[in-house]
Amino acid sequence: MTIEIKNFSIGLPEKMKYGENEEVITAIRKKKVEEAFLTKDGFSGDGVADLKHHGGPDRAVCFYPYEHYALWGSEFLVQFPLPTFGENLTLTNMEEKDVCIGDIYQIGDAVIQITQGRIPCSTITKRTNNPYLLKMMVQTGFTGYLARVLKEGTVRKDSKISLEERNPNQVSILEANEIYYKRPRDIEGINKILAVEELADEWKEMLDERLTRLGHPL
Repeated sequence: MTIEIKNFSIGLPEKMKYGENEEVITAIRKKKVEEAFLTKDGFSGDGVADLKHHGGPDRAVCFYPYEHYALWGSEFLVQFPLPTFGENLTLTNMEEKDVCIGDIYQIGDAVIQITQGRIPCSTITKRTNNPYLLKMMVQTGFTGYLARVLKEGTVRKDSKISLEERNPNQVSILEANEIYYKRPRDIEGINKILAVEELADEWKEMLDERLTRLGHPL
């Protein structure tokens, strides 16, 4: 299955109005670009406002599957513009079920490694003015996902993308989301995710804490 970039966007934090004259500083409203250089910290010219919950080497690149736009469109009878979810790359044939934590992909001149599912935040609700979308993303596990950069390089809007190495643990983003959101007491499932060495540090910490609370520390 050929992977295709449907949208390539970057952007820096800016004021966004929402609700009744409320404002938030966010980089969710990214702009389309022809090309950008991908560094270990993300694309040059890209940024995040909330450094606690976004950005950093484990979350350098944000992806969202193109196929979900049709689903959300039919669910809510509205056409969401690309990239509604603040993703850098909107891709075909890279849904959460197809992508595993630790998988390595080449994108243009750069090489990236999948680290975690994205944890959707309330900025999505503020941007779309849709209180149900966030809930549906979590329920379906269609959250998108994040990656670290193994090799820096230029990415273009028509760059080729190829899977270079499938992680041997084969824990998909969809499976990890299922365990994280819907089976919080699934000790075996939590351990299965934690067995993936390449998992983002933030997820390791959150899942370690969860095991401790359940009385099964590592």
